[in-house]
Formats: sequence, structure tokens, C-alpha cells
Amino acid sequence: MAKKSTSYDASNIQVLEGLEPVRKRPAMYIGGTDATGYHHLLWEIVDNSVDEVMNGHATRIEVTLHKGGTRATVVDDGRGIPVDMMPKYKKSALEVILTTLHSGGKFEKENYQHSGGLHGVGSSVVNALSTSLEVEVKRGGKRYEQSFAKGLAKSKLKTVGPARGTGTTISFSPDPEIFGPKQRFDAALVRERLESKSYLHKGMEVVFRDETQSPAVEETFKHDGGIAEFIQKLIAERGKVTVPAGAAAFYKSHENGIRLELALAWTEATDEHVKSYVNGIPTRAGGTHEAGLKAGVVKAVRNYIETHGLDPKGVSLTADDIREGMLCVLSTYVVEPQFQGQTKDRLNNPEVQGQVDNVVRPALEKWLNDNKSIAEAVIARIILAARAREASRAASAAVSRKSAVSHKLNLPGKLADCSSMSPDDSELFIVEGDSAGGSAKQGRDRRTQAILPLRGKVLNAEQASSDKVSNNKELTDIVSALGCGMGAEMDLSRLRYGKIFLLMDADSDGHHIATLLLTFFYRHMRPLITAGAVYIAQPPLFRIDIGKDTHWALDEVHRDEIIKSAKGNAKPNVMRFKGLGEMTADELKMTTLDPRQRLALQVKIDDELETDRVINDLLGKDVSARFKFIMERANEVKELDV
Repeated sequence: MAKKSTSYDASNIQVLEGLEPVRKRPAMYIGGTDATGYHHLLWEIVDNSVDEVMNGHATRIEVTLHKGGTRATVVDDGRGIPVDMMPKYKKSALEVILTTLHSGGKFEKENYQHSGGLHGVGSSVVNALSTSLEVEVKRGGKRYEQSFAKGLAKSKLKTVGPARGTGTTISFSPDPEIFGPKQRFDAALVRERLESKSYLHKGMEVVFRDETQSPAVEETFKHDGGIAEFIQKLIAERGKVTVPAGAAAFYKSHENGIRLELALAWTEATDEHVKSYVNGIPTRAGGTHEAGLKAGVVKAVRNYIETHGLDPKGVSLTADDIREGMLCVLSTYVVEPQFQGQTKDRLNNPEVQGQVDNVVRPALEKWLNDNKSIAEAVIARIILAARAREASRAASAAVSRKSAVSHKLNLPGKLADCSSMSPDDSELFIVEGDSAGGSAKQGRDRRTQAILPLRGKVLNAEQASSDKVSNNKELTDIVSALGCGMGAEMDLSRLRYGKIFLLMDADSDGHHIATLLLTFFYRHMRPLITAGAVYIAQPPLFRIDIGKDTHWALDEVHRDEIIKSAKGNAKPNVMRFKGLGEMTADELKMTTLDPRQRLALQVKIDDELETDRVINDLLGKDVSARFKFIMERANEVKELDV
């Protein structure tokens, strides 16, 4: 152990120069160094090009993912980044923008009325976190080039010839020292993002070239219908619209100090789904514009119900009932947006909530009055949601009563509880089988880790009725152990464990059981997932002994990598675990239970629309979707584990 210093004076103070802070603490600027942060670099460059389109200076953007998926190029036909000298810095504006934090042309609004870039850190952060970044600028009839790497200029700005037109081209490769050697651009994710932007900015042409495929694939997106066309696409993906044809409302406003475009419909889904954007930037965490939208929708519907005497008997309508099944695209343009962090996932401007509310409420109320047959179908759907909620609450109450009884009995023979009374310190492992449960009980930390073995078949909650769910012993035992209830009556403040791990065998059966449990959590206890409390444990499938060293492999690919990296002539001894029950308590503790050594995947919902579709396709009652999925991917299967 290194000796700790007891002194603390001026010599201990470190000042990071230039873009050093970005490389030292990348998460402060891009949210993290995982796949999300990796792609955020591309979003920064793309959004700069979109800002040119948004302000009337460009019409076309080209994005290329190069072979291997570790390099991207973005081209626009905008004005081109300025290349003239800045006397104060004795550098060109281009070099200052790419090597200096908080530099750019978006702080004042003469050049950009609306923009997604606000802090002047986007391009310089991309430079700081890239092994190489090349820029080409066409401006004033000339073509300029300059190279950068890891935040520094690697060449001088040079004129390389004449140019027709104007624009900027940026090619970059994210640094594997920052993001790890395995990160790659996800072509499907990039395609989805670019297509969304083509809907948000009518008339903008977006070309996407995917050279990670062989042969390369090129697509062009251009949607003159804007978000009115976007919502029709989302409806088609999500399923049949609840109300009659033409039920997707579209509204555009430049009034009340805000520019806003809104398209919404009600579908047969049981949740609400809002895709919101500020100045073309997707705000996944919502913000004040979404709050204003939701308030405006609820007020408009309530006013319509009250005006036309449509209040239902025997049930009260909540805001959640009104918004259930609502599918919405909200695009707002704010002159001085205040985002939460550089990743811009949430809008914080307090004045925007009232502005959006004041636009949405009268517009939607007028639309409902102008389309009475559609309005009545919407109200009928809302009343149906309210009655379903009441039925769900009754079912949940029954489960809670069963849970209370089970809790008093302390689930004898099943739940091995931990001694800690603090949820923050407590973990629950839901384990497949009694044999594995026995090993887990012996290898756990009894103070903080509880074990709940599963004995019977796990119910498919996607196909089962509420009564079947509430009467299924395995699922009610889980609800009882967690202590927070389920459905509409769920209360996270009563949750007994801060982390819940699904610990299944590392084979196809184990994956299936984990999928069924995730489906139950997603449909009946979703707040657990949104709170980040659900994890999938990663037990090894193989033990590899090479000489005196023991290695653990998660799958066949990992096993082969370990064997290939073995030094000398040592012969590897490989053991495949048929199940968790074959592992000793010490092995299970070392690889899967011990927080200092274990691997686990945290379950997140990045796209509720896509998650809902996948669960319904793979676990729902319609077998045709599963048949199609299997047939389309049959050629990808090398070995079938049955």
C-alpha cells in the first residue's frame, strides 16, 4: 500500500490546462465512457451541422460510419467554420474552436437564433477524446484542412486549393484509451437518430452511409411532412391507433414567445410515450417543456369532458388515465435553453412550462371540439383506462394481503433474509433452483445479501391475466420479499432491497427465465427498473485452469480469448458449468456475489417504445411475430443450446 502524504499545501494543487480536464474527467462532458458517451461524440458533430440547417444556412448533411465502426465522418453544406485569424490567440478561429473549451458562435444570437450547441464545448470535447480528427472547410472559394488529436492541433491550417460552395467536413476516431478497445458505433442507433432529425427539420436531406456492412449501404432521409409524418410512422410501429382514422392531431405555433410543433394521438398501448426535442436535441429525461405539454393535455381533456357532461359514473379520472396510450412528438425551439448538463437530456427553463401549457391547452381543446367523433372515442378510451386501473388496484390489494401474510411467516424454507435493515445496504438475489440457492446462501454476505430461490415455473406475465399474476406463487413470493407492492399500488419507499439481482444459469434456459422475470418487472413493477434497482448477474459458464492460474469465462467467445492468450506450453483445463448448482459456495461468491469482484448488468430502458414492441413480439400471444423473428435470424445461429 502506498504511503499516504500528511502534508497539504500549494504544491498539492494541480491545474489542468487546455483540454486536459476533458480527458481527465470525460464523464463531466459526455455523461460517461460507455456506448452512450461514445455515440455522444457523433451527436455533438451532427448537431453542429443541424444548427446550420435550423438557422437557414444549410440543407444537406452526410454521415458516414467507416469500416470497422470506429471512425465517423460528418459533412454539411453550411457556411463552413470560420478560418480567419483571432489576434488575441494568434490562432485561426477553427483551431480555437477545436482546442479551447467554451469557444464558439452560439453565445450571442446574431448568427444562431436557435441552436442545440450552447456551451461552446462540443467540438473541442470531441477533439479531446479522439485519437485523430481531421477538418476540411470550404469557405470564400477556398478549401482548408487541419489535423488534430487528443485535444491538440497536429498540423497548421493550410489552404489546399479552390472550392465550390461552402461547408464543413469532420472525420474523427474516438480514443480507445478513453472508451475501451471494444466500443463501436452502432449503425442501427445512428440511423434511427438521423431519421428522427430528418422529421424534425422539414426539407433537410440527410444521407447515411454504413460502410460497416459489406457491401456498404446508403440511405437518404427527407420528410417534407415533418413531425406530422413522424407520428404516423410511430403509430405504425406501436400498433393500431385507438381512435378513428385521422386521429393524430398536429399543431404548430409561433405565439406566446415560443416556437412549438406538436403531434399526438392515443393508441392501444397501456403507457404514455413522449418523444420531446428542444432545438432539435432529443430530451430523453424530459423537462419543463414536457411538464407543460402533459399539464396542457390533461386540462384540455378535463375541460372537454366537463363541457359536454361526459364524466363517468363510479370512477374518478386521474391524469395518468387521461395520458394512458398517448403517443406524442413535441418539438420546441427556445432562444436561451437551459439544459441539465452537457448531454442535454433535460430542459430546465422554468418559463417554458407555462408557455407550452398555454399553447397546448386551447389548441387541443379546439381540436377535440372540431372532431367530436374522434373526441368521444378518446374519452371512451380514457374511461376504459380508469376502470382497468381500479381493477388492477383490487388485484394489487389481494397480492398485498398475501404478501403481508407471507412476510409475517418470513417465507420459511425460501427467503434467506439479510440482517441489515437498510435498503441502501441490502441486496436480494433471485436464484434459479434450490441447488444454486443453497450455494448462494453459503457464499453470501449474511449481513447485506438475501437469497430467494425459485422452485416452480416462472409465469409469462405478458400473456397472463392480472388474476393469474396475482395468484402465481413464485411471483407473489418475489413481491412479498421486496415489500413494495405491485401495479398501481406500488410504493418504492417500502422497498426492502436497494439492488435486485437475477441470478440464473449462464445457458439458454437461464436466459429464458431471466427474460420472463424482466417481463414481469417491466409490466407490473416498472419503477424498480426506472429507479436502476434491477440487475442481471453474470455468472461464468466456464472455469479455465492454466498452470496455477484460474480464469472464468462468461461464454464461448470469452473462453476462446482466454485460451488463445495463454503463455508457454501450459495446457488449459476447461470445465463447463451445467448450472449454478455445480459451483461451490466459494466459487459463486468469488465470481458472482462479492461486490468487489462480480460482474453485473444494470437493466435500463433507453427506448420505451422499442422495449414495449420487443416484449410484445417475443412474449405476447401473437405467435406470428416470433415466427418472423426466428426465421429472419435463423442463419445467425451457430450452435443451438437446447
